[in-house]
Amino acid sequence: HHPVLLPIDDKELARESWKIFQIMGEFVDGFERLAHLRPSVSIFGSARTPEHHADYAAALDFAELMAALGWVSITGAGDGIMKAGHEGTGPDAAFGLAIRLPFEQSTNEVIAGDPKLINFRYFFTRKTMFLSQSDAIVALPGGFGTQDELMEALTLIQTGKSAIVPVVLLAGADSQYWHRWDRYVREELLVGDFISPEDTNLYHLAATPTAAAEHIIAFYAN
Repeated sequence: HHPVLLPIDDKELARESWKIFQIMGEFVDGFERLAHLRPSVSIFGSARTPEHHADYAAALDFAELMAALGWVSITGAGDGIMKAGHEGTGPDAAFGLAIRLPFEQSTNEVIAGDPKLINFRYFFTRKTMFLSQSDAIVALPGGFGTQDELMEALTLIQTGKSAIVPVVLLAGADSQYWHRWDRYVREELLVGDFISPEDTNLYHLAATPTAAAEHIIAFYAN
């Protein structure tokens, strides 16, 4: 049996070709607007985390500490942990990389209307901006999106496709989220020979926001 090649409608071909220019435009806009915002830390975490949650408080405190040290926070511009990151640094030191979604995602009030907000159509162009323009990455508890961004960062660093930057895992007081995640990585991925022993050094579990900030500063002091 031979594969059947279906004809491509000219309008469909034009739409696909136009996507290429949209993607190029997002890359150019992102690189130009983020190039001078250094040093910067990308903060990942759930958009669903309420303001009274311990994770929210941890993200806010961490961002406040980094802002005091002259760092800019980059988040996905949504609510939850992303809003906490912007609230902690304040609008002057906040940059937002928003994604257009049919549900859940809305721009937080700290960054809404700010010229330092970029709206992305494609997840992968947005993720490229996060990973290529950040001097540090801090992940707080979240769902599929948070895990996707964290794993992408670790994969790129592990394979040498991205510069080595500190990747810090932070959560609210008494949380076991990252301890369980770390146990899974060690008991399943490491024991199963899916990663190497040194790969567990690519990330760092921080007990407090202060410890997270200190780890990042010590990384660059060394």
